[in-house]
Amino acid sequence: MGNLNLVTIIIIIANIIISNKGFTHDGFFEKYKFHIGGIQRGEKIRLFSAGFLHVDMSHLLFNMLTLYFFAGTVISYVGTTKFLIIYLVSLLFGNLLSYYFHKNEYHYSAVGASGAVTGILYAAILLQPDMSLMMFFIPIPIPAYIFGIGYLLYSIYGMKNRIGNIGHDAHFGGAIGGYAITLILMPWLFRTNLLMIGLLALPIIILFILKKSGKM
Repeated sequence: MGNLNLVTIIIIIANIIISNKGFTHDGFFEKYKFHIGGIQRGEKIRLFSAGFLHVDMSHLLFNMLTLYFFAGTVISYVGTTKFLIIYLVSLLFGNLLSYYFHKNEYHYSAVGASGAVTGILYAAILLQPDMSLMMFFIPIPIPAYIFGIGYLLYSIYGMKNRIGNIGHDAHFGGAIGGYAITLILMPWLFRTNLLMIGLLALPIIILFILKKSGKM
């Protein structure tokens, strides 16, 4: 974890430049943020551009630090081209799931690379499930797969109860994107990590059962 590859540097620089433009130019921010009404008017670019905008510097820093910690793991297994595919597919899936859950809320808006970054995190867990994560508020190592499952279960709780000013659905959608595209690109995982694939799918199955039953 924590190795900087050229593609990671480019993504981080792109986020810094575009986010900074949004910090200083309200018109730019409003034009390219995720916005249900704008997307329904045909401005589909928002599904992509919103992933490079952030609310403030702390929001940007948190996402870029998370990307920095996990990008190297994914790149070491899949290479730079497939890493970029995973990142962009996760970004798009995150915003598509947000659209799915908020399509009737004309004024709903969001920004951030969280969906893409969560997709990279989930890809890293799939590829290296035996790694351990250390959280600031929990001073003991946590198995990565337990963290991944717990994170998505919390995201379901956050989506259901609208906790905080956080795009829980974008996080969840990004994780789905990272999970699915990693398995498509790296099918050998079905031979080596089948149990882990099943465990990491549980929160995704739970979400869609809740949605189907009308509890979300």
